[in-house]
Amino acid sequence: MTHDHRTRRFQVEALTRVEGEGGLIVEIHDGQVRDVRLRIFEPPRFFESFLRGRGYAELPDITARICGICPVAYQMSSCQAIEALCGVSLDPPLRDLRHLLYCGEWIESHVLHIHLLHAPDFLGYESSIAMAADHRADLERGLRLKKIGNHIVEVVGGRAVHPVNVRVGGFYRAPAMERMRELADELRWAVDAAVDVARWVATFTIPEHELPDHTQLVALRHPTEYPMLGDRLVSTGSDGVGIDIGPDEYSHHFTEEQVEHSTALHGRMLAGGDYLVGPLARFVLNADHLAPRAAALAAEVGLTPDERNPFRSIVVRAIETVHACEVAYTIADGYCVPGRPAVEVTPRAGAGCGWTEAPRGLLWHRYELSADGTITDARIVPPTSQNQPVIEHDLLHLVEHSLHLDDAALEALCEQAVRNYDPCISCATHFLDMRVVRS
Repeated sequence: MTHDHRTRRFQVEALTRVEGEGGLIVEIHDGQVRDVRLRIFEPPRFFESFLRGRGYAELPDITARICGICPVAYQMSSCQAIEALCGVSLDPPLRDLRHLLYCGEWIESHVLHIHLLHAPDFLGYESSIAMAADHRADLERGLRLKKIGNHIVEVVGGRAVHPVNVRVGGFYRAPAMERMRELADELRWAVDAAVDVARWVATFTIPEHELPDHTQLVALRHPTEYPMLGDRLVSTGSDGVGIDIGPDEYSHHFTEEQVEHSTALHGRMLAGGDYLVGPLARFVLNADHLAPRAAALAAEVGLTPDERNPFRSIVVRAIETVHACEVAYTIADGYCVPGRPAVEVTPRAGAGCGWTEAPRGLLWHRYELSADGTITDARIVPPTSQNQPVIEHDLLHLVEHSLHLDDAALEALCEQAVRNYDPCISCATHFLDMRVVRS
């Protein structure tokens, strides 16, 4: 960091305790914040390009490789897009299995973030390893919870990372009864443990900060469920008037743009203004659909649908972990082997869209198929590329109110603020605008 009487500039070459590779630049001149840039420099991986020409049945296995932390989200969104195009509805027991699989991913992802990536910021440690000396029992409880989340994904999805049992229309094989009984037994403990985690996180000292008023919160909404497999997309809106749209309407309200300092696209609303996806947005827009213990706990720790402090996202993640454990237990405890593991899907020419709520927020997919089921076009919009602009603008707002801090404290606060969003940088670097000029 450089510093003279007029200019302060710090550059975090590589952000730690986030998934992927990124950096941060903040420039302050004459007491005014001139620039904040979240640099994402991980190489783009061109998933949309090499999906073209593949068969639609390959989508779940290929898109799962976009991320090792949230592969289920990519599988579910891709399957929903093709099923919408082909006019397929899942049998209720198969949808329950998808819901259970998604619960496993939320549990393992949220618990990883809370215990290993973000809690050290709030408790004053440089890493979770350093934190373990004083919080061994907390970390051991968290690791056991994460293992249960991984076990759910393994039982339903075939393996814990990049599941192989998911197919368009359902699953290749339904889990056996005895394996689901094992899960139900584990989840009885997990619900109570998740409650303890949420109460522990609620004791953290949370910085006072709020998102700017113009930032809209955007999340899926389902008539009866806290959304993983959502139905409609809604927002807080401006002046109390938000959107309420289906998946085919997403591109009429949102777009992505390339920026010079990032290999991830930046999402923006066509009507203007910042928007946020992820746990905080989900809670604000769907708190009325939390499972019973999660809802009671949210009230106990002081979360309300008016919440606007991104530093409280870690508390929301803990509440969502309780919710996921409750829902997972209910499904596993009431499980009966479905009559069939999948619904038949007949491809047709056209375009289909699908979306789900990844642990980090809205994940939207759109695919075009030819009549024989070949993918002719693909578009994937991950949560972190949607959140990158609001992260930068939130940092600018935060720095403006924190100029009294010395350089080291300000840099640490900014890194902590980035981790509020749990950015999945590898997911975001799916595209690069390449131009070739010949003369």
